[in-house]
Amino acid sequence: MYPAPVMKLPIKRLDPDLPLPKYAKSGDAGCDLLAAEDVTLQPGGGRALVPTGIALAIPEGYAGFVQPRSGLAVKNGISCLNTPGLIDSGYRGELKVLLINTDPDSPFEIVRGERIAQLVIQKVEVAEFEETNDLPSTERGEGGFGSTGLN
Repeated sequence: MYPAPVMKLPIKRLDPDLPLPKYAKSGDAGCDLLAAEDVTLQPGGGRALVPTGIALAIPEGYAGFVQPRSGLAVKNGISCLNTPGLIDSGYRGELKVLLINTDPDSPFEIVRGERIAQLVIQKVEVAEFEETNDLPSTERGEGGFGSTGLN
């Protein structure tokens, strides 16, 4: 197996006491983002925009996608709203994660330094839209949500 290519990504540490993001295991697609402050998410949909203490310079032609951590979701009902959160290449501000508590009864305490989300860096294409009167046909056609009959 060949090692994946490595992209050098400029990062600015806004909180000097927090470690930089890192991948938990070799081959992981997402690196862990940490909470830069303590936050309590109230039950039944409580949400908060949680700072991470970092800013990135994602190169043009790439984007960052903030995604939930599966462990927080399955164990505590904690997820990201607007997922995946899109970080455009031109953005230079602090990365923040919009978290929600879906548990109907229990508040959830986020502790500073805790892993709260994952960041995936991906290459993106820019489309040039060409107007047409007809689109090529496909087997699915105009069938929308649930139209494939699969559960």
